[in-house]
Amino acid sequence: MQVLAFSTPQTPLWRWRIVNYAGELIEESHETFPTIAGALEEGSKRLRVMDVVDHSVPAPSYRSTRHLRLP
Repeated sequence: MQVLAFSTPQTPLWRWRIVNYAGELIEESHETFPTIAGALEEGSKRLRVMDVVDHSVPAPSYRSTRHLRLP
């Protein structure tokens, strides 16, 4: 699992998000943090408390162009 931090133009404060290796959202913070470091630290703490194993399958890193080829 990965912890990431994000902010938006409407809400410039930072929040954390926990996603699995398939890119699916697992959990997101409701509280905000003034720095990216603070958000990542709290998200990492939450991930350790959750103590879960990620069994997801990562999405392929390539995309087929077979549909673009002429028959």
